[in-house]
Amino acid sequence: MNNRWLWHILPLALLLLLQAFLVECNDQVEDLSSTIDAVHDSQTPFVQSSSRSEDAEVPLGQERVEHALRILRDAKLSVVAPDTKPSGLVGYAWYYAQEAFRILFMNAPSSSADGHHRPSKPKMHPDVAKAVHELTVAAEEAHNADAMFLLAEMNFYGNFTHARDFPRAFHWYQALASATGNSTAQYMLGFMYGTGVGGAVERDQAKSLLYHTFAAEAGNTRSEMTLAYRHHQGVGAPRDCDQATYYYKQVADKAIAYLRSGPPGGQSMIRESYRWADEEGGVYGEGASVSTAGLRDSAHSGADANLEDVLEYLDLMSRKGELKATFSLGKMYYEGGRGLPRNFRRAMRYFKQVTRRYWNPDGAVNPNHPQGIEKLAAKAAGHVGLMYLRGEGVEQNFATASSWFRRGLANGDALCQHELGLMYLHGYGVTPDAFRAASYFRSAADQDFPAAETRLGALFLDQGDVPTATKYFELAARWGSMEAFYYLAELSNNGVGRKRHCAMAASYYKMVAERAEAIHSSFEEANTAYESGDKERALIPAMMAAEQGYEHAQSNVAFLLDEQRSLVSLDSILPGAAKKSRPALLRNAALALIYWTRSAKQANIDSLIKMGDYYLSGTGIAADAEKASTCYHTAAEAHYSAQAYWNLGWMHENGVAVDQDFHMAKRYYDLALETSPEAYLPVKLSLLKLRMRGYWNWLTNGDINPIQEEEAAKPHRTFKEWIAAFIENDEEEEANYRAQLYKRGEDEEDDLMSAGRGLDERHNHDDGYYDDLDLDIDESVLEGLIIVGLAATLLILVYMRQQRNRQRPDGENLAVAGGNGNGVGNGNGVGNGNGFGDRGFFPRPGDPEFAQWAAGGVGH
Repeated sequence: MNNRWLWHILPLALLLLLQAFLVECNDQVEDLSSTIDAVHDSQTPFVQSSSRSEDAEVPLGQERVEHALRILRDAKLSVVAPDTKPSGLVGYAWYYAQEAFRILFMNAPSSSADGHHRPSKPKMHPDVAKAVHELTVAAEEAHNADAMFLLAEMNFYGNFTHARDFPRAFHWYQALASATGNSTAQYMLGFMYGTGVGGAVERDQAKSLLYHTFAAEAGNTRSEMTLAYRHHQGVGAPRDCDQATYYYKQVADKAIAYLRSGPPGGQSMIRESYRWADEEGGVYGEGASVSTAGLRDSAHSGADANLEDVLEYLDLMSRKGELKATFSLGKMYYEGGRGLPRNFRRAMRYFKQVTRRYWNPDGAVNPNHPQGIEKLAAKAAGHVGLMYLRGEGVEQNFATASSWFRRGLANGDALCQHELGLMYLHGYGVTPDAFRAASYFRSAADQDFPAAETRLGALFLDQGDVPTATKYFELAARWGSMEAFYYLAELSNNGVGRKRHCAMAASYYKMVAERAEAIHSSFEEANTAYESGDKERALIPAMMAAEQGYEHAQSNVAFLLDEQRSLVSLDSILPGAAKKSRPALLRNAALALIYWTRSAKQANIDSLIKMGDYYLSGTGIAADAEKASTCYHTAAEAHYSAQAYWNLGWMHENGVAVDQDFHMAKRYYDLALETSPEAYLPVKLSLLKLRMRGYWNWLTNGDINPIQEEEAAKPHRTFKEWIAAFIENDEEEEANYRAQLYKRGEDEEDDLMSAGRGLDERHNHDDGYYDDLDLDIDESVLEGLIIVGLAATLLILVYMRQQRNRQRPDGENLAVAGGNGNGVGNGNGVGNGNGFGDRGFFPRPGDPEFAQWAAGGVGH
């Protein structure tokens, strides 16, 4: 009966599962359709930009280009490959069912020579084939620039189901650059020569530098960033600070122009760059990597809490009436960030929840407001006013913004002070008043508000007070103010108020340029592809950002290309079909080493250790244990990497690039444990193995330096501590000495009473008395007695000398003192008229006889 019921239910369950799967597929198709429409809309301006006016002659082949674009729009195809990452319960179930079916029933050996499974190329959609044909005819016969560009992009990125073909993309980019000098084509040629991506061309840094120079001269921002980084770090060209400063300044000028082009206060600069490896616990895993241990221990304490957990917790506390949590939610939704898009409506709702607890609707302070929320309410009012000032989520209204700022101004909020100063400086809804604006800026700057410090510094600079302006710019730069960095760069580059400093100017310009990711970087595209699981598609935009000098992008590219994730690979265990194929684009160990090196030069310690691993194992380059040791030593000297210390211990234990030394190996293992407590297990296992090898070395009389037990280092003591310890030790010795004397006296008394011998009997033994007494004088006491005796002797000698001098005849002393002088002593040591008797042995300076005495005396 039960089995029959099960057979009735099973088909219904399968039907429901299939229906849910179809619904999810339809949702994905709808998402793709919306993406297609948005991307096609973004593609239209490009073609329009290359089109001519109605009066101008239509370029040859333009009709074919327009026809091809209509085909692509009507085909409703995704520009990029669809997301293959599963989502939802049904999606994951279907994904793993496919994987299980492939492993169980399609486990065929690999047909490639290198053993890697090569995925079949996706079939091109028929409509895409028609569009490609139209574009090819327009490019080859009419040399149409738009057709060349579209063909190059489709072959390079693999858009619209078109397979990637890097050699073909290089051909069309080169044709476009030669025909029109297109800066984008010049940039792409420089990029392909610089990286050798896809094997289209061999890496040639000279040609890469040449094409990037052509593109930069035409104003291509990405090439300007690339050239600035190359001249700054000496990549493919000698280091040239002036050239680096020149190109970084070109990008920094564009970045500041973009920042100031936005609403009042400037554009919002949201940084999209981050290290992908950190999301997986770091390059070496959680704890072993410097990014998750060492440097970031204090800031990484809550790393396990993801964004959803934080939002859920803050929402719970907000519902309980915790106003700080409510304000934090509003600020998070207002500022946005990675994984959390900006939501102005929610931010406004949370901010007003805080303000309503302090102010009534008419703006009067609520007498029953919770205690201690004055500052928090002022901050919330400042953000509400800021949203009205900038028109974010609400209609822009300067009067409403000013009213909210004045509410917060009553409680001394720095944001409100700065924004009111900004309104008076530029005349947003009020009469411009620079003096009043400066007053507000100064009040906010006194609270260390970076934007106000920058504005105040700019006002002082306009007045010619360079030292004061520089002081405020440096204060704002501590908080990462983009404008403050730009002003400091300008001052350093032009030598205003100081001597020109090229290196400092280049560094400041670089900071400004790298903060303007929106105008030249491709981090958003790379992050989206990586988070969706398409690492091959994520590599290209990440590599472009890496060529521009972004350290995060360099480490990301190296992390994608890295094949040394684990010493024990699952590919050696799983059957052939179960092995995850690694695309050919991601198999480039030499390129990975290049980017590990560039990242390490920008102070990434994990990348520096990775360099050592590659040199040690000979991955992507000839093995060189000496260079590996240098990398590990450099990373260890920073005292941040337990992994570097452990590697050095392993090298000393096995005699790799150094003499085999068990004692030094133990020292490095101990340092690894001191650096990171999370290294406890590997270090203890290594020390156990080292002890066993040391014991075997002792048994076999090996010549390896054994482990030596080191004495505990004595702590450094100050002079005060040394005196205290000396006194304490002296008192302890004195107590021990008195105890010994007391015990000796008791023993002697017992001996005398038991012997019953008299005084006469003891006199018969002249030498026995002193032998039996056993005088044992402490050495310190003896030394003290000797010192006291010497001091007494010295005092006696000095006293005797003084007495002898007093006993000399006074007349003799006066005669000697006077020479042939006019005064004669009276025997009492007192002069008779001129006071010569008490003038001393020689005449004093200023005395009439001093000159004669100095010349040799009189009577000689």
